[in-house]
Amino acid sequence: MDKKVSNSVHLTAFPKYDERLIDKNLEECMSLAQQISSMILALRRKAEKKVRQPLLKAVVPAVDAKTYEQILYVSDLICNEVNIKQLDVLLPNVDMENLIKRIKPNFKTLGKRYGKLMKEIAKMFESLDNSRISEIEKSETYKLTLPTGEEIELESTDYEIITEDMPGWFVANEGNLTVALDAQVTPELQREGIARELINRIQNIRKSSGYEITDRITIEIERRAEITAAVEAFLENISNQVLANSLELVDNLNDAQELDFENYTVKIKISKV
Repeated sequence: MDKKVSNSVHLTAFPKYDERLIDKNLEECMSLAQQISSMILALRRKAEKKVRQPLLKAVVPAVDAKTYEQILYVSDLICNEVNIKQLDVLLPNVDMENLIKRIKPNFKTLGKRYGKLMKEIAKMFESLDNSRISEIEKSETYKLTLPTGEEIELESTDYEIITEDMPGWFVANEGNLTVALDAQVTPELQREGIARELINRIQNIRKSSGYEITDRITIEIERRAEITAAVEAFLENISNQVLANSLELVDNLNDAQELDFENYTVKIKISKV
């Protein structure tokens, strides 16, 4: 009995890790991937775009060369996670077209140092354009000359930079990270989104019907204007994903299930081969 207890895994000392094997850069890359993915998913919710609906792209301006390389390294991972076709990572010296930035003073920190000048500082902040704001954003400290001639020095805690939404885009800011998501859905993307939704619904029907993973099926789908183009364009992909020997669009379908989509219903009949 004592021998069994002494050999128990529950009483074994936890192995010591070797700090030399820790890849700090990889950890930072994964942390960025998680943060950017979370921001894009939040923007999807704001834009009311389901994750199964593919979107064209997102853009992330990098604050420095190291961050640029790190985001680039995990860009494919981010694309797969949030279902976008591409992630454009901008170099630190490249400004995103049509990106509108605003800078807001932190009255608490600036007031302690420049209390009497706060009115002039607030006016100066309102007049700063994208180019000057980008310079401030990329600098640890930044000297600013007020219209009255006084010079102030800005630190990163003295301001907040906000990026505004552009037409068709949704923008989020977290710390020094900015993410812009193109939420426009082209007809091609819409067809792919419908196909993905159909795959998900068919897989759910397979599961609820008690089919085995390897069971082959045949599918009949009601011909509707809303889905016909999507089924025809992605027929092979849908069939492969759900193990369908055949998939047909039919005009009349009796004794079939109804699938509820956003603004319409579609009848579908699935049979095991």
